[in-house]
Amino acid sequence: MDVATLITPPRSPVPERSLSIPGFLRAMRVNALTMWPDSAYEEDIQFRSLFGRPYVLINAPDAIHHVLVDNPENYTRSPASIRILRPLVGNGLLLSTGESWRLQRRTIAPSLAPRVMPLLARHVIACAEEAIDRLSQQAAQPVDLLSAMQFLALEVAGRSMFSLEMTRFGAAMRAMLVEYSVRLAPPHLLDVLLPPSVTTPRDWQRRRFQTRWMALVESMIHERTSLPEADAPRDLFDLLRAARDPETGQGFSPSQLRDQVATMILAGHETTAVTLFWALYLLSLDQDEQGRVAGEVGGEPITPEALPRLVRTRAVVDETLRLYPPAFVLVRAALGPDRLPGLDVKRGLIVMIAPWVLHRHRRLWRDPEAFDPTRFLPDAPRPPRFAYLPFGAGPRICIGAQFALTEATLVLAALVQRFRLALAPGERVLPRAIVTTQPDHPARFVLEEK
Repeated sequence: MDVATLITPPRSPVPERSLSIPGFLRAMRVNALTMWPDSAYEEDIQFRSLFGRPYVLINAPDAIHHVLVDNPENYTRSPASIRILRPLVGNGLLLSTGESWRLQRRTIAPSLAPRVMPLLARHVIACAEEAIDRLSQQAAQPVDLLSAMQFLALEVAGRSMFSLEMTRFGAAMRAMLVEYSVRLAPPHLLDVLLPPSVTTPRDWQRRRFQTRWMALVESMIHERTSLPEADAPRDLFDLLRAARDPETGQGFSPSQLRDQVATMILAGHETTAVTLFWALYLLSLDQDEQGRVAGEVGGEPITPEALPRLVRTRAVVDETLRLYPPAFVLVRAALGPDRLPGLDVKRGLIVMIAPWVLHRHRRLWRDPEAFDPTRFLPDAPRPPRFAYLPFGAGPRICIGAQFALTEATLVLAALVQRFRLALAPGERVLPRAIVTTQPDHPARFVLEEK
């Protein structure tokens, strides 16, 4: 792609210098993407202190490799991330540690192996076709594509997990997740300063939410288990229920199964929904690229077998994940001393790896603010491995990454095949991050059927 044609989407203002402590705390609550000053996009290491506790942001790929791959046992999730995520995912794979994590990972991995993707892709395509029919009925007026993608991704999660339509549960789940993200997810000062073992007033509110949330998940599991048994696996629930640790033969208890289901529904649908939104947004800004994707997709039905030929479509997904990584920051606390390139780590140091910053780092990327899917085409030079982390890295890399990429690619192809998309006149979208990287408002799009 000619550099002169590259589209640079607008973004939230970047502070010229490090924020004051009140400013930093406000950014954490309102829009975490504004926490980092302009210099963070140039430097390998950046320090700051918060009430005497040292924080470091690392952008050097070799240092990131050390934290996530060479010595991950020395770096645990921060107190704030544990407090915020625990009510939603319980003791599932996302927050488990040590031997419990290893057992869960070994047990779940076969359920999301590449050989399972055709089974799950069929659920994706069925949901995408229904979503397109709904959008077609709304196409006479501007459409809220964020809500549409959230509903679609939740439907995919429900069917791929349970073979259940989400008519009964979808609205309640979305309402609860919105409630949590608005009221209880934004970090409070005590979330940052106190260890998870110390209960704060907001923790009590989160625990009350957790009771309601897990009851909803359990009601979905109850409905799924009331279905007749099948001769072959129909969905992830069948695979998880039958899963056994290859070393011990141990399966999941009812509470462990519930927590895994909650983890997969949350992580699977929320991150994919925002990825699809941002991909459609970028293609709406870049009509030439939208035309290239449409040309690649062609008029043949979208099937799981189409994935290998959707090279440009997949590159758009990859570039979307670079510009708008759903998991915009990874925060770890050092359990003991360590040595990183250019940094002596002391026990208690808070280490931040921010894909939002890393993916826009001026020393690691050409035209880092521009939308350029060609950088992910097969013949393009690959970025440094630890300069691109949409799903994390190392032993704790997202176990559902392959499914997420499959879902996003197939859905994006189906939508571009059916519609020509553009932002409604006067719309201007900025990214905003608290739990995931979201648009700052429910932007409207104009859809023209082909």
